[in-house]
Formats: sequence, C-alpha cells, structure tokens
Amino acid sequence: MLKLGVNIDHIATLREARYRGRGWGEPDPVAAALTCEAAGAHGITAHLREDRRHIQDRDVRKLREVLKTRFNLEMANVPEIVAIALKLKPDIVCIVPERRQEVTTEGGLDVIADEKALMKTRKRMNDAGIEVSLFIAPDRRQIEAASRIGAQFIELHTGAFAEECWAGPDEALHLPGRADLRSAKLAGKERHLAGSIELERLIAGAEQAHALGLKVNAGHGLNYQNLARLHCVPRLVELNIGHSIISRAVAVGVGDAVKEMLRLMKKYRG
Repeated sequence: MLKLGVNIDHIATLREARYRGRGWGEPDPVAAALTCEAAGAHGITAHLREDRRHIQDRDVRKLREVLKTRFNLEMANVPEIVAIALKLKPDIVCIVPERRQEVTTEGGLDVIADEKALMKTRKRMNDAGIEVSLFIAPDRRQIEAASRIGAQFIELHTGAFAEECWAGPDEALHLPGRADLRSAKLAGKERHLAGSIELERLIAGAEQAHALGLKVNAGHGLNYQNLARLHCVPRLVELNIGHSIISRAVAVGVGDAVKEMLRLMKKYRG
C-alpha cells in the first residue's frame, strides 16, 4: 500500500503571515496534523528551516508529543538543526538542501559533494534510532552516493516531473471531489513528451535505488492532477505532499482533502 505523508508547512506559513514572532496564532499546524491523521494520513512531515519562516521549534516539539503516526522532520544538514533532531527523535529525518532565497525546497541534495558530512549525520541519527532519508533528484550518481553513505530511504524529487505535467487553469481541470476524480489531460504533445522523459528518469531511479537496498519515497509538486501518471513509478513506499492538499483544503477542508488524495493513491500497484 502506498502511504501518504502530509506536509503541514503551508499551514504554518499562513499562521506566520499574521502572527510571526508571537508564539501563538491561527491556523495551528499541530491541530491540522491531527486532522490529517484522523482522515487516514500515514505520517506528517514538517520542515524546521534555519530561518524559521514557517514551522517553529514549539511546533515540532508538540508534534512529537501528540502524533500517533510517523513523524518525518525535514532538515538541512547543519549543526543547530541536527542537534534539535537528535533531541526530538522523530521517526525519520529527510535531509534537504536549503537556500534562504527560495520559497520552498527547489532542488535535490548534492550527496556526492557532501558525502562525508552526510555520512556523519546519518550515523548519528541511526545511533539515536532515527531513520534517514535523502531528498535527491533521480540521478544515477546521486542514488549511488546515497547508498554509499548508508541512508535507509531516498525521496525522489518530483519537481521536474510536476512542472512538465502541469495543466493550467485554462485547460479544463477535472477537480478532485467529482465522481471519478479524473486526472487532467496534459496540454500538447511537447509537454506530454517532456513529462514522459521525467517519468522515465523517476522509474529508472526507483528501480536503481531498490536494487541498491534503498527504500523509495517521492515528493515535490505532486497534486490531484498529476498523481495518476506517477503510478507508473515502481517501488514507492510513501509520497510526501503538502501544497496541493492544503490548497484543496481551502475549498473542502483538510480532512476531505486528505481523503481525496488517499482515494487517488489506492490505484497504485507498485
């Protein structure tokens, strides 16, 4: 069964837009996480960034206390956040690159360039009973490096796939919530071809990772429209999805948005 991890960063982004620095405010990402759990989500993802632009330290502490499902802490490989993770002890950490100017994480880790430091952090996390995932592009050399450092998981960066598959608002999207939750059609032969190229990269990356003994997650830019195409990618354990679910929640509520995504994921056969 393909699992769903819901990223709640955008709930915190909305809160911080009005209440930044106050230590309280709405909406509450912890309450949203509990709603996601109740709706059937298999895990919750939160990214504690160095600049604390959305998720705050108090959020991750509370999440660790109340969650009954898998807690995935996204983090940069920097001393301050590593120390917090070792104290917090989430079920798994996903190490991601982090740039101050980006709105959200836009690229995969360069594992090859940072292999020694990543291996050190991986060992420290595993010694504390925390699994380690690396957020990487579906690149052969990066997957090999992830295997060398001993990570338990990789999370394949699906951003390029999602960009190529995106169908804009003028292309008659079939919004989720209708009877069959159909995926939107891709616009044009060129976009379809490009999407197919990115899909082939993800398929090859997943097969390679599995052969190397890595478990495979995926995330970034996945939504109700492009998810059906991702079903071609084998060996997937979990999808981490945030923006699309929170966006849909504006119309139908967080619980129903999660349930709609889970219904789409049931068609996955691995």
